[in-house]
Amino acid sequence: MSTLLLVVGVVVGAAYIYRHVVVKGKRYTSKVKLHGKTVIVTGSNKGIGKTTAIGLAKRGARVILACRNKQRGEAALMEVKRESGSNQVVFMQLDLGSLKSVRSFAETFLKTEPRLDILINNAGIYLQGWTEDGLGMMFGVNHIGHFLLTNLLLDRLKECGPSRVINVSSAAHNMGKIDFDCLNTHKALGLGTSGMEVLQVYSDSKLCNVLFTHELAQRLQGTKVTCYCLHPGVIKTELTRKANFVKDPLLKFLTAFFLKNTIQGSQTTLHCAIQEGIEPLSGRYFSNCTVREVCAKAKDDAAAKKLWELSERLCGLA
Repeated sequence: MSTLLLVVGVVVGAAYIYRHVVVKGKRYTSKVKLHGKTVIVTGSNKGIGKTTAIGLAKRGARVILACRNKQRGEAALMEVKRESGSNQVVFMQLDLGSLKSVRSFAETFLKTEPRLDILINNAGIYLQGWTEDGLGMMFGVNHIGHFLLTNLLLDRLKECGPSRVINVSSAAHNMGKIDFDCLNTHKALGLGTSGMEVLQVYSDSKLCNVLFTHELAQRLQGTKVTCYCLHPGVIKTELTRKANFVKDPLLKFLTAFFLKNTIQGSQTTLHCAIQEGIEPLSGRYFSNCTVREVCAKAKDDAAAKKLWELSERLCGLA
């Protein structure tokens, strides 16, 4: 009996250490202030986007909450102001599933805001379907919307350099693949609707984020704009609830045990947005506030260039 208790104790202790050291991850503790800086955070009405916005506003940044839903965006605006103690927070409507909305947002922003120092492409969706422009939903929202937004705001970022673009990706990109035949034929990364097929398309969209960052860094050489992508961790948010294809109660419990909360999940975004001295790491991938190596397909020059050129055509930049 004592041996069994010892084994159980060791297992529980190991699980505790894993959760609080590995899963919880590093805490970003820099005291750098952002007074005079303007930051856009997409998808900032909930989850790690909202927590990121609070963290930036606390540091003195002027924060633009770029969100699709007006009611939720305005509610988040009040919460971010309250939690951060800052009035330098603005809500601007942005639907990344609509190229028209992306262009309208960029036009309004450029007319009303003189600066842009940090663009955080945080919003993400885990849902099959189609955008109003006929793009696969996850390809359209997770990649194309942010691709167009970044390109429309790039001149302002260059004017305000040194500046940064942060793309929130996921470790799921390791499972991703880019089916260019499917993209050219259907303007989607995949058409399946089963649990595993939807997960595959999500993973593909996250690989798009990493390849986009890789190619963007090449194109930004010689400017004062740098870019980074990251894995925030597996976060307990609305997105993971929608992605919940785990049916077994025990697996659900274990999955929930190893999820980060939104404060933990925002730390690497804050690191990439604020940390001084990481400019030489432009184009790289971060996890737990540390630069990480990516697999060959995530830094494939030819695939990244091909995706860029296809994206330009699909959003009317070419």
